[in-house]
Amino acid sequence: MSQEKLLSDLQESRAEIQRLRDRLSIGTPTIHKDLSLISLIPKWSGSESAVPLEEFISSIEGAAKLGNWHDSDCVRIGALKLTELARSFYNTCRDLHAEDTTWYKFKEVFRQRFKDVRPDQFHFMKLQTARQARNEDPQAFADRCQSLAQKIICKVSDPQAQQIHREVIERMLLASFVNGLSSDAGKQTRYANPQNMQQALAIALSVYEAEKQEKFNESFYTRFDESVRLTRRSPCRAGNEREGSCHSTDTRASSRESSQYRTHRHGTGKKTSVSDTDRNSRTKAALKCYNCHGLGHFSRDCPTERRRKAEFPNAPTRKKPSERSKRSRSPSNKPPPANEREVRRVVANQGNE
Repeated sequence: MSQEKLLSDLQESRAEIQRLRDRLSIGTPTIHKDLSLISLIPKWSGSESAVPLEEFISSIEGAAKLGNWHDSDCVRIGALKLTELARSFYNTCRDLHAEDTTWYKFKEVFRQRFKDVRPDQFHFMKLQTARQARNEDPQAFADRCQSLAQKIICKVSDPQAQQIHREVIERMLLASFVNGLSSDAGKQTRYANPQNMQQALAIALSVYEAEKQEKFNESFYTRFDESVRLTRRSPCRAGNEREGSCHSTDTRASSRESSQYRTHRHGTGKKTSVSDTDRNSRTKAALKCYNCHGLGHFSRDCPTERRRKAEFPNAPTRKKPSERSKRSRSPSNKPPPANEREVRRVVANQGNE
């Protein structure tokens, strides 16, 4: 009896276990792979202008955790995102095309191939000579300096020694950042003498934003003044059609008034207008005498020259420019034509013979 009871209890236990398994399989949701996260992974070419290799690897691993990818999926997606130099290296490396290639092997092969072979002195000089670009804001310049500082940190096993190295790099980073800032942001930051990188970046960003706001205000008020000036120059454009034609109407009226003039008859019978008389008077007032350097007359009408001739009638006088020009253009001073020179040369030769 006891044996039969044990067998029945065992059968009931097996049935209960099977029911629990069925209930567990029904309640557990099915896990699916989310391959849409592939679009979040940037392409990597292996050149200096591309993103760092560690950033490319971390983006794949982060997407793998969210999308429930396996190692084989990471290898295939990593190979899919390779371009240019990295793609050429992948095509020539046969070990990475094997079916049993793991994600760890894929990372180590690429790290060994594209590791930075430049010494620490190179990155040290790059950090010391870093300068802010023309259109670069202080935040972007700080990120660039921090990336250079990360490349020259010494990695040791002792935690205290590692902390000392980090403090030295932070002081070096602060000095390079403050020295590399340009314009007023750099001046104000150097005047403030910040004690850490956070203070220096906060000062530089505040001054940089203040400069941007000041430039915007200047350009805004300049455009506003120009628009007001143009509006004052043409006030008739803001009115209706009748007011808009006031300028043309005034112009036509002034031209009609100038055309209406009174004529005066002189002894010669010539008609002269009032406008012609005013114009002649203005022209005469602008004349200059080259004899006495006075205004209002020519040198031929110079009163100073007339008084000098009346007081000294026998004094030599200067010849008029018209007479000097006539003398210079007299035919006697012109060189003889070519045929006359030839005749004179023949006559001279015959006389010598």
